[in-house]
Amino acid sequence: MNRQIHAAAVQFNITLGDIARNRAKAFSALQRLADQGVELAVLPEMWSTGYDYRRLAELALETPRIVEDLQKEAARLGLVVVGSLPESENGKLYNTARVIDRGEIRGSYRKLHLFSTMGEDRFLAAGDRTLVASTSLGRLGVAICYDLRFPELFRKLALEGAEILCLPAEWPKPRQEHWRTLLRARAIENQQFVVAANCCGIQGKLDFFGMSLLISPWGEVLAEGGAEDCTPTALLDYEQMTSFRSKIRCFEDRRPEIYGILP
Repeated sequence: MNRQIHAAAVQFNITLGDIARNRAKAFSALQRLADQGVELAVLPEMWSTGYDYRRLAELALETPRIVEDLQKEAARLGLVVVGSLPESENGKLYNTARVIDRGEIRGSYRKLHLFSTMGEDRFLAAGDRTLVASTSLGRLGVAICYDLRFPELFRKLALEGAEILCLPAEWPKPRQEHWRTLLRARAIENQQFVVAANCCGIQGKLDFFGMSLLISPWGEVLAEGGAEDCTPTALLDYEQMTSFRSKIRCFEDRRPEIYGILP
């Protein structure tokens, strides 16, 4: 039976450090999407707080409650939700994405690559493992923002069976074309769907351009957000992915004995 998944990226202007306001925006968007029949929703990176570094340790204390509320909301709405939040553990802070499948946590992923150019590595600890989560909608690979610049991570996720790549982000100007080009490349080279949710608006000195994208395994942009709050949606047709993989057999034609074996 052909599978079609109605997916969405949730794009909004994150108010720095204002958990209540950001939570209200995110939950309102999830309700609207569920009313439209959406099944998979990807929220932006650090969607509850933004990068409020000075208060991040304090703000992260609220994350367990937010995750619990999000689980209840995802169960009520019948949604699979992915998005990253600040997480505190053993005196360290992480940028952690969770895959919540209609109320159940199917996996957690801590951002592997920290953006040293902006000093992210001075405030956050890096994760040490990848994630492909089995859900009611299929196998979801997860990466966060700067991870996008490391193609070996995405190939590993694809080899581990990821069918949809979910990417929460806070990707600012002036690197819009890097964002679009790299997302399309990751979709094409790994023959998988990509759902990437960026934020928009201004946070401190950073200006975020939005442009959340849903992309097919062929590299076609199925839906794109503008520069304001929005929820671009698209149908992800698994038959298209299967057909493309059968015609261009990239995975079968790999030569790992030459360039190294990825697990």
